[in-house]
Amino acid sequence: MKVVKGWTVIILCIVLSACAGSTEEEVPTEQPSESSEPERIEKEITLSAIGDILIHDRVYDDAETDNGYNFMPMLDQVEPYLNDTTITFANQETMLGGEEMGLSGYPAFNSPVEIGDALQEVGIDVVSIANNHTLDRGEEAIQNAIKYWEEIDMMYTGAYKDEADRDQVRVYDTDEGISVAFLAYTYGTNGIPVPDGKDYLVNFIDKTLIEDDIAEAKKQADVTVLSLHFGEEYERMPNDEQKDLAQFAADQGVDIVLGHHPHVLQPAEWVEGKNGDETFVIYSLGNFLSGQYEHYRRIGGIAKLTIKQTITEEEETIEVVEPQFMPTYVHDQDENNYEVIPMYQLSNKKLKDANKHYEEIKEHMAQWMPEMEFLEE
Repeated sequence: MKVVKGWTVIILCIVLSACAGSTEEEVPTEQPSESSEPERIEKEITLSAIGDILIHDRVYDDAETDNGYNFMPMLDQVEPYLNDTTITFANQETMLGGEEMGLSGYPAFNSPVEIGDALQEVGIDVVSIANNHTLDRGEEAIQNAIKYWEEIDMMYTGAYKDEADRDQVRVYDTDEGISVAFLAYTYGTNGIPVPDGKDYLVNFIDKTLIEDDIAEAKKQADVTVLSLHFGEEYERMPNDEQKDLAQFAADQGVDIVLGHHPHVLQPAEWVEGKNGDETFVIYSLGNFLSGQYEHYRRIGGIAKLTIKQTITEEEETIEVVEPQFMPTYVHDQDENNYEVIPMYQLSNKKLKDANKHYEEIKEHMAQWMPEMEFLEE
């Protein structure tokens, strides 16, 4: 080792002596070139959405216990498919006015507040409360419901306690760094008028209002989700008005449209906006939990989507990808033991020709979106 070092010193001296007499300019040391690859950040979240939570009197009667109301047995079988995404959304069709107002079913609903507890327990993060039953029991029921949603720290949208509440865009900030705005509107309130000077109590479908709200939402959030209570009850296909509103939403740059009101499933499709971006639209998510009897009104489902955000030096982009769906079925035994069951798990004992019905529903939901996958695990 010492010999090597000695020779190194001798050679270095010879080189330095030779260089001392040179008149050539010193060649600058070459700097490592910076990477030409632009910085690229990719983020991803998942969103689930379910349809109508429509609490008929026979449903809350079945949930009654000695200590209030327990809806969890009705939702146990679907809980694993609701709490495994970043955000889960539901359409809470009936107001949670609570027992103090007197519970009621159709046609003027008022539900126990415990349904809110059950939804939260199974993983719901955001509820829409803008629908045709919002004003069923007047302002008192709305205010009671909002008070309860606030007590359990549940984000609600579509109906509000005052103007300031109405003006606050609902933005869900995820741990992954992607923010999602939720907007909700209804076609009407079954002819019940809004009290004078209290338009904030419920959002109605009005293109000017929606356009303004979308513009504000896009300033505050990365993703915009629009819940629309629209269409014809019990019709399995969207009408022209639904199609028109979906196109309008896509033209405004909405990322996802979630439809409610028909109480039956309507298909999903991609709608291209005027700027070439595609909006995911599901026209109706059907009933998720209700006391309605007819076959198709017992069928709802869980829509699941992946939302990807890509950030480069030049731009930020949002993509909604990998649409998935799980059809569900509400089963009861003579208005007792209500339970929501994934359709792929249904036995012929609970629904005659269960697999045949399941395959028909899959075909119905994917008719405009053949790449849709169906969850079965």
